[in-house]
Amino acid sequence: MFRRRFLLVLPLCFTFLSLSSISFANKKPPLHPLNLNTASSSQLQEVPGIGPVTADKILKMRKSYGPFKSVDDLRAIKGIGPKRLEKMRKYLTIEKLSRKGDSKAAEKNPSVPSKPS
Repeated sequence: MFRRRFLLVLPLCFTFLSLSSISFANKKPPLHPLNLNTASSSQLQEVPGIGPVTADKILKMRKSYGPFKSVDDLRAIKGIGPKRLEKMRKYLTIEKLSRKGDSKAAEKNPSVPSKPS
């Protein structure tokens, strides 16, 4: 009885595994690097090495700590080590978010005071 069930279940397991590996093999990386500070969960999941769980961790970190300053900031996320980060690096970028009116504020209040004459 057990052997009969085993022989029926075994082919189903192989079929499932082969179909799941095909879906991972068909994952196409993004054509252009994604901005870590603006990418959505679905966009992040296009990057090899980032699945739904990792994308969620990236979004939570961005929400909690603010914009990323470097792609290397991803090392703070559990599960992203040096090898995994290097595989993802070419698909990710950091672009600073520009706020409306920042240039005008900088003109009014320069960060470096001018020398008195």
